[in-house]
Formats: sequence, C-alpha cells, structure tokens
Amino acid sequence: MGVEQSKAAAGANLEQHRLWARDWLFGAALPLWWRAGADRRNGGFHDKLDQQARPVDAPKRLRVQARQIFVYAEAGRLGWDGPWREAVSHGLGFMLSAYRREDGLFRPSVTPTGEPLSGEPDLYDQAFVLFALAAAHGALPEDPAPRREAEALLDRLEALLAHPERGFEEAQPRRLPLRSNPHMHLLEGLLAWIGAGGGERFERHARAIVDLAQERLIDPETGAVGEYYGGDWRIADGAEGRVREPGHQFEWAYLLHWADRVLGGDRRAQSARLLGFGNRHGVRDGRVLFSLDQAGGVLDGTSRLWAQTERLRTMLTLAHDMPAGAGHSAALESLATLRRHLDVPVRGLWLDQADAAGTLLDEPAPASTFYHIMTGVAPLLDVPVATAPSIASARSLA
Repeated sequence: MGVEQSKAAAGANLEQHRLWARDWLFGAALPLWWRAGADRRNGGFHDKLDQQARPVDAPKRLRVQARQIFVYAEAGRLGWDGPWREAVSHGLGFMLSAYRREDGLFRPSVTPTGEPLSGEPDLYDQAFVLFALAAAHGALPEDPAPRREAEALLDRLEALLAHPERGFEEAQPRRLPLRSNPHMHLLEGLLAWIGAGGGERFERHARAIVDLAQERLIDPETGAVGEYYGGDWRIADGAEGRVREPGHQFEWAYLLHWADRVLGGDRRAQSARLLGFGNRHGVRDGRVLFSLDQAGGVLDGTSRLWAQTERLRTMLTLAHDMPAGAGHSAALESLATLRRHLDVPVRGLWLDQADAAGTLLDEPAPASTFYHIMTGVAPLLDVPVATAPSIASARSLA
C-alpha cells in the first residue's frame, strides 16, 4: 500500500473512531457522570463511581472538582446539548467555597459532605484550579468570578511559593525533591488563560515555565523530561533522578506545541525528542507503560488510562510533524487501547489500570480520569478527521 493509500486508510479509520467517540461521550459518559457523579446533596462531584455507577464513599479531591469543571465546559464547546453550564456552575461553586484556605490557596481534599481535611496545599492542585477557572471563564463569560479568582491565585502563588530562580516551590518550608509534573499542569493552566484573553501576566509565567523545561527539566542527553529535581532544578540524584514517565513525555510534547502556537517560537526539535523517547521505549503492545529509567529500561510495567490518552492526543495533534502515516498509526493504536479500558458493562465508565501483563484491574472508575479521556478524544471531535491531516488545535484545551 502506497503512502497516499495509507493516509486514506488511516483517515477512514479515524473517522470511524470519531463517530464512536462522539456517541460514547455525548450519549453515555457525560450524562452518566452528571446524573451519578454529581453530588446534589452535599455539593461537588464524587471522587469515584463503582462499576455499577454508584458513588464510592471517599474524600473529594480538589483536582476532581477542577477537572470535572473543565470536562463539562469542554463538552459545551464541543457541542453537547446537555446541561453543561449547570454542571460547570455546580463544580465551580463547590470548589471555591469548600476548598479555600485562609492563606488564599486551596486545600487538597474535603470529606464527602464537604468538611475540611488536613493536608498542605499542593502546587499540582493549584495548577488545576487555575486550569478550571480558565474553562469556567469561557463557559460562563458573564460571571466575573473565574477571572478574579485566577488573578488572586496567581497573587498567592507569587507571594507564598515563588522559587528563588524560576517557577515555584511546592511548599513552604521547602519540600524536596521538586517535581516536573506540577509545573507541566501549571503551564497548561497558563496557556489556557492566554487563550481566554488573560494577557501579559499569564504569558510571562508561561514563558518562564517553558524556559525552565527547555533549560533544566529536559535531559539534554536523552531529550526526555525527568520527574524529580533538586532545589536548583537539576535532575535529582539517586533512584528518583532515574525516573522517566512515558505519559509525561507525550504530555510535554503537546504543551510545547501549544506554547509555539500562542507564545511564538519553534520548539519542534524538543517535542520530537520527547515523542521519540516515549514511543521508542515506553510503548509495549500498544500500551504506554508507567515508568522507565533514563536509558529506557522498564521500571514499572503497569499502565494507567491517562497515559494512553496523552499519547493519543499528541499523536493526533503532531501527526503533520511525523513521518508519513506514523502519527495516525500510533493514534489508532492508542485508540484501540483506550477502547479496551472503556469496554465495561455500564457504558460511560472505565477501568483505569492494567497490571504488568496488560490485564485490566476491576476497580471503581476515578472521576479524575475523565479529564484525560476528554483531552484525548477532543481532537477527533474538533473537525472531521477525513478532511484534516492535522486534526487538533490549541483551542482543544483552551
């Protein structure tokens, strides 16, 4: 089969997956998680549903509220005709009232009924609050609260967690090692705000994190992002410094592509190396593994659903920068893995984890994964696959 025939075949297959994704998302998942996943008695969203779609009695994590706000805002943007504005407002009100601390940051979790739980604020969670506020700003343009709250959160991050060199600390007093993951999601939230008209302040912080990634977080020898760093933003010593998560290579590659679009510049070389490391070492039988060492050896051969969706989104988005057909072929492979996770008796739920042999574990479905599924399939839904060689845009996360 020639190159053009391969492209046409991949396009046809992606078109079939697009129709499936729209039906699964609009017809099953979004209605189910609004009906069973929203807690109308105590507020907010349940953290997990069991495989019969019943809420699991567990603390409500901040990141779940933030991610579900995004999910329903994005559903509205993609054309779902369900009560997406009501869902955004439901999550936003609970997030801003139940999780706020006296210092202006947000606590990591509350009880199922909304009472505060102990725990220091996590930079990772603050990043998702910023991201959710950008989504709410787009979904509820008449509401001034999301913009006001985002500005206030940046104020508190600058005042309480500013790193002496660049970026942010994770706690005060300092907690080491520092992690790349919170800054990855902070960049995501900042880019979303730039797309929503946030302006110079959000751009300045986004540029600083992109520079941090290029100059410190990305290992110049392998082109891969590490997970753990010392206080000077150099890769940590010992076992922690060896860890590379393939899913994060795909996620960073996508974000650098997004940064090119909204900040200017050309970071395609860094994105290509991230993709190369992730695809070459981190994928077995179509499944993105959990963690590797710096040489690509497997540290943890289990897998999570989120990593499959990150590869899917990035392969779709960056297909035009890859050898002919390679991006679409990888996307089709990831779609097949994704659909295995979603093939459960109650349509709209999922199995989140697989063991090292690839066997899916029968566990409750965490609501936090819905955000990843949404970002993975959104590029399929943005434009008809059959007519677009590159089928995603930065606005799929704005």
